[in-house]
Amino acid sequence: MSVADVGMSRARACAVILLGVLALSGGPRPGELAAPPPGGAAGAFQARVAERIQWLNPALSPYEVARIGQAAERYAAQYGLEVDLVLGILEVESGARIAARSPKGAMGLMQVMPHMAAALDLAGNHTTIESNIEAGCLILAHNIRRLGEEDGISAYFWGSDIRGVSYLNRVRAARAIYRSLRGS
Repeated sequence: MSVADVGMSRARACAVILLGVLALSGGPRPGELAAPPPGGAAGAFQARVAERIQWLNPALSPYEVARIGQAAERYAAQYGLEVDLVLGILEVESGARIAARSPKGAMGLMQVMPHMAAALDLAGNHTTIESNIEAGCLILAHNIRRLGEEDGISAYFWGSDIRGVSYLNRVRAARAIYRSLRGS
């Protein structure tokens, strides 16, 4: 593959991501130009997160990668969580596999139990990227408000019967990776 081919592949991937962003945002209004992708530290962080998510799950399309990153940012902010924590949980829970299913029945990127998702009364299918991440963020934020950060994170996995710190330590390690991608 020539240097020009590699450049075109990257350009195509960027175009697909931009189209995904436009589709999620409703696109520009008639007569408006689309906003450029974020620059600076925020844009660099988003690009590094996209690379990490793609590395975790190479089967994801650039559009799906962009949706995961955007949903994590949106719902982390909405529910008062750090995006690094949400991404860390997503990585530990599913390895960025949209259709992940646990032996106990947890579903999707954030491995939300169907009975928990149903009780939240969120719009849409609970296994779609956005709905699943929102459900996970809502549950996590509720746990942290009730129990504090460490026990709230642990309760995301264990429920009310926390039986160790192995899950918490895996989330901390994944969260540290995302913090390092931010550069802080």
